[in-house]
Amino acid sequence: MSFGQSISHVLKNLTNFEGRASRSEFWWWYLFIVIVNIIFGGIVATISGNGMGTATTIIVWIISLILFLATLSVAIRRLHDTGRSGWWALLYLVCCVGQIILIIFWASPSQPGPNQHGEAAATAE
Repeated sequence: MSFGQSISHVLKNLTNFEGRASRSEFWWWYLFIVIVNIIFGGIVATISGNGMGTATTIIVWIISLILFLATLSVAIRRLHDTGRSGWWALLYLVCCVGQIILIIFWASPSQPGPNQHGEAAATAE
């Protein structure tokens, strides 16, 4: 799955917490989020320095919520692809250790063939 395909697929499945996501889909999305955070952070910092209005604040919150939901859904679907429950995503709340464990899970190879969460992701790694 390419960078653009990954972004498109994740945004189309914004609130889909079922099924599976390939490694490439997850990591391309993660790269996209890092880039967006760098750019978005700079824009928000510039606007904040000039006194951010209520409308701008609402827009920032809406965009942040959309990106959070998309990231959570692809992270859970990636866990499903490795044969784990989406509840493992709660490890992210455990400082440092939980995040390291999740990175290892997300980097793990896909479980071949169908599992309890559905058919294997259709895209190549």
